[in-house]
Amino acid sequence: MGKMLSEEEREAIRQRVVELRLEHRDLDEAISRLAEQPVVDQLRLRRLKKRKLWLKDTIARLESMLIPDLDA
Repeated sequence: MGKMLSEEEREAIRQRVVELRLEHRDLDEAISRLAEQPVVDQLRLRRLKKRKLWLKDTIARLESMLIPDLDA
């Protein structure tokens, strides 16, 4: 059983999710542009993709914190 979040904590999490979604979208665009170049820096592309995946996982984890626990 997790602790209940205050409204301030919930709002901080929601704001962080918004920020991470923006970064995720920006990374998606950067990855697309990089992949279109004639000579692709594979290391940079791989790092950007790893960061994008980390962001996706972090967003999911934060969003799950906002879902109230249901007593079974």
